[in-house]
Amino acid sequence: MNVKEIIARRAAKELENNMVVNLGIGLPTMVGDYLPEGVRIITQSENGILGMAGLADESNTDPNIVNAGGTPVTVHDHACFFDSATSFVVIRGGHVDATILGALQVDEKGNLASHIIPGKMVPGMGGAMDLVTGSKRVIVAMTHTAKGDEAKILKEITLPATAVGKVNMIITELAVIEVTPDGLLLKEIADTTTVEEVQRLTGATLKVADDLKTFEAA
Repeated sequence: MNVKEIIARRAAKELENNMVVNLGIGLPTMVGDYLPEGVRIITQSENGILGMAGLADESNTDPNIVNAGGTPVTVHDHACFFDSATSFVVIRGGHVDATILGALQVDEKGNLASHIIPGKMVPGMGGAMDLVTGSKRVIVAMTHTAKGDEAKILKEITLPATAVGKVNMIITELAVIEVTPDGLLLKEIADTTTVEEVQRLTGATLKVADDLKTFEAA
């Protein structure tokens, strides 16, 4: 498995049947491909879709049906469409059970930086600020480090904050980490690494769960 697949597979295990879920652009969109058997989610897209299915291909592309990133998608038979104002009523009203999104940085207090690197061109915030504030549960799915093993999980974020204290869980190719009032709790590690290696690549102190588990990454 490649790194993105490892992360998406593990993140999918956090979803339960009939949840309303927002899957962010990029890696998080893969999560829907790895749902546990018997789990059916209702995928929300902040540009105004409820009931989004997978990505479209040449055989079923409709230029009028795209996700928030502008990529053509398909929809389920039960899907409905609405304007952006209604979409953000759904989000801000607390009707999204879980949001899975990527991040540039996350820290031990659950602070998130996901939308900008000063001086560089990036896609922008999109609906992230509303989603992480309005969703009942926020899961960051991202690679454990940036290029050159630069830590992305920190004691304190250094990039501009997208949201403060809103992240509940961090899932990387190496670890599953819960954000608690007492700091970061290491709950699982990949079966290809060690606690020591995960801590070395993390810029904040990790507390190791008494019942530490492993997940498949090979």
